Amino acid sequence: MSLAGLLKSLRGELAAVTEMPAGSSPVHVTAAVPVQPAVAAMISGRGAPVLIVTPTGREAEDVAAQLRELLVDANVEVFPSWETLPHERLSPSLDTVGRRVAVLRRLAHPDAADPLIGPIDV
Repeated sequence: MSLAGLLKSLRGELAAVTEMPAGSSPVHVTAAVPVQPAVAAMISGRGAPVLIVTPTGREAEDVAAQLRELLVDANVEVFPSWETLPHERLSPSLDTVGRRVAVLRRLAHPDAADPLIGPIDV
């Protein structure tokens, strides 16, 4: 089920955020957890990726899932947590390292022609 219609009804409520000119300098927006996906959806697609910081990996996955429903055609990715604390003598799994490198590569060198390494919107 797509939630894209929800954005139309929220435009009036989030007018201050949505009326920012495209290509403007970075803007920091603080929003309550329940409205973070809607705010991010409103400001995405302005030429630069939108970054959402969450306290846990689970919350990041939840926000990403909601954004995928709001922005059907957008590229939404999660930058996975490191999984280990700095004082631990453990390394993160190879899967985590690979996912982190893939996200960083897509941010630094996006290729719109290839869907696997296309630009990240959120």
